[in-house]
Amino acid sequence: MAHGPRYKVPRRRRREGKTNYYKRYVMVLSGKPRLVVRKTNKYIWVQVIKAKPEGDVTVAAAHSRELVKKYGWLGGTKNTSAAYLTGLLAALRALKAGVNYAVLDIGLHRPVKGARVFAALKGALDAGLEVPYSEEILPDESRIRGEHIAKYAALLAQENPELYERRFSLYLKRGLQPEKLPEHFEEVKNKILEEYRDVLERVKAEEAVQ
Repeated sequence: MAHGPRYKVPRRRRREGKTNYYKRYVMVLSGKPRLVVRKTNKYIWVQVIKAKPEGDVTVAAAHSRELVKKYGWLGGTKNTSAAYLTGLLAALRALKAGVNYAVLDIGLHRPVKGARVFAALKGALDAGLEVPYSEEILPDESRIRGEHIAKYAALLAQENPELYERRFSLYLKRGLQPEKLPEHFEEVKNKILEEYRDVLERVKAEEAVQ
């Protein structure tokens, strides 16, 4: 363990693996709102936050648990599809609150190409929120829609029905055949877009004027 007269104990949240203070410092200095994406073992959480002298202010937020409770989502709450939908919902709420631009904040999550944090970013971008990014980091559309899960489920159902029942027990318990996940994804996505149709129309009108 490091020690000596010049050694400085890292701040508590850095020791706990929750905050990278250097990255946070750079983002706060930019003066722009942050699109904060966090994931746990069960859920995805997306917030749009503004830094104020008195502390962070949450402008808009969405939790993947809402997808189940409010929009009838029957899939997992921590997968790529759920991350996209949560990002979409948070961004629409941010746009409704008058925030059109943000910088991505993935905290201490590793920036792996196609990761769930970038699926949330894709959802925010598709909603109309402007966020600087590189195209190659985003997961492709088929993965976001859960087509890889549907294909695997269809194959498994034919080759090993018993394993199929075990692997997809949560989907089946909720009443969703995993082979139909892409269609269900589109259904839930359209529900979200329909609820915020006025916001989308306003954003399109503003883009047309510019």
